[in-house]
Amino acid sequence: MFAIIGLICVFVLIFGGYMVAGGKIEIILHAMPHELPMLLGGSFGAYMIANKPKVIKGSFKELGKVFKGSKWKAQDYKDLLCLLFLLCKLMKSKGLIAVEQHIERPAESSIFSQYPAILHDHFALDLICDTLRTLTMGMENPMTIEDTIDKQLKKHHHEAAAVGHALQGMADGLPAIGIVVAVLGVVKTMASIDQPPVILGSMIGGALVGTFLGVYVAYCIVAPLASSIINSHDEEQQFLFIIRDVLVSHLKGMAPQISMEMGRAQIPSAYQPSFAEMEELSSNLKVEG
Repeated sequence: MFAIIGLICVFVLIFGGYMVAGGKIEIILHAMPHELPMLLGGSFGAYMIANKPKVIKGSFKELGKVFKGSKWKAQDYKDLLCLLFLLCKLMKSKGLIAVEQHIERPAESSIFSQYPAILHDHFALDLICDTLRTLTMGMENPMTIEDTIDKQLKKHHHEAAAVGHALQGMADGLPAIGIVVAVLGVVKTMASIDQPPVILGSMIGGALVGTFLGVYVAYCIVAPLASSIINSHDEEQQFLFIIRDVLVSHLKGMAPQISMEMGRAQIPSAYQPSFAEMEELSSNLKVEG
């Protein structure tokens, strides 16, 4: 919603202010059909040269995050804490062997099946199951587990935020490409130097539209889109930090309630449930082996 309002402001207030101040929009409209394709063609071409096919293909999908935001909502954070609480309590009461049937076939698990959003997120599910699987294999050093998870999260975040960083790179280059387009407009104008001042003025104004469009598209559209995508991935990363902190706390011998509280502290403030709320939810959870 705010992204749509922002885009409306970017177009209406800038161009509207220009017209109210006495600017002739006809010059921009006349030059735009020629200058805009050159600007976009140069920027998209550079984008394809600079980035891998996976990033290019994922760009349109990632733009959805600008309007939808992070995929994890308040209920998802509560569900994750409840899921991890059940797993920790099961391991605490019945031992590591009790979780094997759940992590080997999570789709058939009576615990994981209660939380379909997490069950269908491959990375979050794999992070939980693979970490618990290493525990059943004998790797129970909290520092080693935490270091292993951190490396996984770092790699995942780097790959997930690739589109955002690529768009930021495009935004950084757009003003320079706008200058290239403007210079071509000046070259065209110089070829008509014998024309009257009225015509030359219009041609120079049209040439400057290239610089304007480069700066405008870079800082009013592409850069904000890139920041929004990166911020969404940063927020989604917190969801994975919860998994790390809860499981590491469990390895350090903390009670399931304490481990859950360690994870609750990582939830973004806008979604964070209260201690009392999670205590009430966890008290109603039944552990099944």
